[in-house]
Amino acid sequence: MPYVYGKNTVREYILNNKNVLKIIANNKSNDLINLAKSKGISTQIVDNAYLDKLVSGRHQGIVAQIKDFKYYNLEDITSDMDKKYPFVLMLDGLEDPHNLGAILRTCDACLVDGVIICKNRSVRLNDTVAKVSTGAIDYVKVVEVTNLTNTIKELKKKGFWIVGAEAMEESRYYDQLKYDMPVCLVVGSEGRGISELVRKNCDFLVKIPMYGHVNSLNASVSCSVLIYEIIKYHKK
Repeated sequence: MPYVYGKNTVREYILNNKNVLKIIANNKSNDLINLAKSKGISTQIVDNAYLDKLVSGRHQGIVAQIKDFKYYNLEDITSDMDKKYPFVLMLDGLEDPHNLGAILRTCDACLVDGVIICKNRSVRLNDTVAKVSTGAIDYVKVVEVTNLTNTIKELKKKGFWIVGAEAMEESRYYDQLKYDMPVCLVVGSEGRGISELVRKNCDFLVKIPMYGHVNSLNASVSCSVLIYEIIKYHKK
């Protein structure tokens, strides 16, 4: 069974109380221990050395043992086509769990319908993602697929337009496209960007202007900029 850790993350799990099997903590986390007990969740008091062996990150004196992280299927995030503008995010080759955790926070804040990741060459849901997402991992629907290109074709059949974030000569600036349509935003890894086959299946390519000396943004930052631009149209 996996673990999640850190006071804010564990507090969200206790309050949500859907997947928590046990709270393992030191005495300094007594407020969260009491909260867990009030929810009927089993608790165990240990020392920090024990917690250090359970997880590799900064646990802040508390760890929650949970059921497996939940994945959804494509139908779960695309079934509400009565919604004026459905909006999903596809991540192509993202490998950094810190980026995925931050992206899930933005997706929760903006009520993105779901996030699609690939089973191969991509980060999966884990304790680091949970920690960075500060609970958003439990609210944003994450779909794991075997083939992104086939998934794009399925999304197109459902009426989605595919917008790839890729800085190429033919790409238009992100604020020059009207997003008044069902959107699947595709964001690639920081190093490689979007894979060629996925890029060829995009309906539009957009880029974020860079005015300084660096030529790219962190993947989670790029996602935030683009997601907020898209929901600006979807909230009109």
